[in-house]
Amino acid sequence: MKTVAIIVPCHNEEAVIAESYRRIKDVLSSLAYPSEIIYINDGSTDKTRILLDNIASSDPHIKVIHFSRNFGHQPAVTAGINNCTADLAIILDADMQDPPELIPELLALQEKEQANVVYCIRKSRVGEGFFKRISAKMFYKIMNYMSEVQFPLDTGDFRLIDRKIMDEFNRLKEKGKYIRGLISWVGFKQVPYYYQREVRFAGKTKYPIRKMLKFGSNALLYFSKKPLRMVMGLGFLAVLVGIILAIWFTLGKIYGFSNAETGWTSIIFTIIFFGGVQLITVGVLGQYMGILFDEIKARPEYIIEEKRNFQDLSDQ
Repeated sequence: MKTVAIIVPCHNEEAVIAESYRRIKDVLSSLAYPSEIIYINDGSTDKTRILLDNIASSDPHIKVIHFSRNFGHQPAVTAGINNCTADLAIILDADMQDPPELIPELLALQEKEQANVVYCIRKSRVGEGFFKRISAKMFYKIMNYMSEVQFPLDTGDFRLIDRKIMDEFNRLKEKGKYIRGLISWVGFKQVPYYYQREVRFAGKTKYPIRKMLKFGSNALLYFSKKPLRMVMGLGFLAVLVGIILAIWFTLGKIYGFSNAETGWTSIIFTIIFFGGVQLITVGVLGQYMGILFDEIKARPEYIIEEKRNFQDLSDQ
């Protein structure tokens, strides 16, 4: 009989933990096979830890991982997958924008299609602003243009993955993981599930614009070398423009249709253009070198301070 785990990363989610547990538990109680919830406390500074420990003390089917500090959403999901022993896992944020009540439908679709991944596509984004919706669409289009792997549009980390995907994922050693991209990269049979995303139950979003931009840039750099090729092309363009300007000013001096001595505007333009190209090129190279620096240090993605209720699911 298959076993199911729900992986729930949390950071300062005291306002939603109780409701998250209640709704997920209600859904799991209706399933016909063993199930559990794995909460990952990503260095919360509110009452999230206390609430999770209380739930784990009263329910042995609730596993809890406490990080030593805040490492981020993607490391928290990674820890959930690394410590999952179930046959199937569903990644679900604690804020319940992705409704837990959809879990049985995901399981039914996986069984019907014998899929390795069921990725959830948002038909709409209730409660999200215009900028968030537009920027998300632009991000996925840019990623698909830049990357060698095609990513489904309007998806998040909300998805079902089977044991084969988890085992392959656990072999991937890079630190700056873009999990939804890596799961697409792994391959195997992946099928879509369309749903209506709800508003956050309570609390504040953990992805303001600054974090969204950082997350998007990391994802792009980890999955594409096109930015390097683009700045190389920009460099060739700068050289071409320089050659053309040199020829223009030389001929102008010979034939008198250009006065190079008084052409300070063209000189300033040339300096700004070439300087901009150099700065962009150095910046892109610096980003890639920063990624290499982080990978070479080989620090762990996360540090676990404590684990609760981590007996094998089949023994419960």
